[in-house]
Formats: sequence, structure tokens, C-alpha cells
Amino acid sequence: MTTHTPGERIAEIRRTYSISRETLAERSGVSTALISKIEDDGHIPDLAPLIKIARGLGVRLGTLLDDHEQLGPVICRAGEAASSSRFKTGVPEGVDDSRGHHGMSFNALAADKNGRHMEPFIVTIQSDAQQEKSAHEGEEFIYVLDGNLALEYGMEKQTLKAGDSVYYDSIVPHRVYSANSDPVRILAVIYTPV
Repeated sequence: MTTHTPGERIAEIRRTYSISRETLAERSGVSTALISKIEDDGHIPDLAPLIKIARGLGVRLGTLLDDHEQLGPVICRAGEAASSSRFKTGVPEGVDDSRGHHGMSFNALAADKNGRHMEPFIVTIQSDAQQEKSAHEGEEFIYVLDGNLALEYGMEKQTLKAGDSVYYDSIVPHRVYSANSDPVRILAVIYTPV
């Protein structure tokens, strides 16, 4: 089995359907420069641009993240999430990335599930993680596993602790980060319509 990066998958889908980077940029609202950086340099942006690119290509977000697809139920045993589709988010303009991808890592829990409509992740957010607010079509569910999570949703700000959860429409600008100096681990389930 060959593992492909999201950038390699984007380029492959573009070639298959004869879609130029410029056309994809117009369809998705993501700059040609960012698409080039993702495809050529292996840059992994935050989920919002990947969701927009997937919609611009007419595919599920999971299509860009899948290692291989499996029919039927997909079981991710304890300790296996780290070895499934793991990536870190990209870095906002002007942010020092000397320690690597500004402090958020995603471990996909069902990367092999064929035709899925939800994307479940275990996300680790470092205390100094920097993320801009993002908005995209769909819904998100977050369950806090460890730590204290700050959620900015529109103009609201909430703090959630281990055991708390939140479900929201992701079309409203939002972001999550550590509410204090400790890392946070969450279960995040993201639904995006194709």
C-alpha cells in the first residue's frame, strides 16, 4: 500500500479531472499559491482550506486524508490512532514555526472507512498553539479528553474541561486552543457536506 500526502491526492485528483490550480483556486476560494505549497512542498494547512479544496474538487474531505479505503466497519484499536493518518496543521503567515506546525496534531480515527461523511480525530493542542478563526460548511462535535479547552465561536468565548462537549455549526467563525499553560486532548468529529 502506498501512502499519499493530502497534496499528492489533490494533484492526482486535479490531473484526473483536468483541473488547473487556477481553476481549483477559483472553485475553492483558496489561493493558487497555497494550493501550490500544499502540492509541491507537502504543506498541511488548517482544516478549513482542505475542506474548501475538497469541495472545489467535488470530493469528501476524507478523500484527501485517506491512506486506503475499507468497506464495512473500521476499528481503530487503542494506540493505533498515532499510526493512522496523522498530520499537523499549517502555520499562519508570520508565525515562527521553529518547533513545528504551531502546536496542533490530528490523528485520524477512521481514515480507512469507505464513503464516510464524518471525520473523527484525536487532536492534541499544545498550550502555545496559534490558530486563526476558520469557517466552513458543516458541523463539529468536540469532546474534551484531557485539559481545559477555550472555544471562540462567533463573538462568544467558552471554556470546557475534561468530560465537557460542544456541538456547533462550523459556518460560524470559530477556533479552539488551550485555556491555560497545559496541552489539551480532544475528540473532534467533523461533518462536511460534499
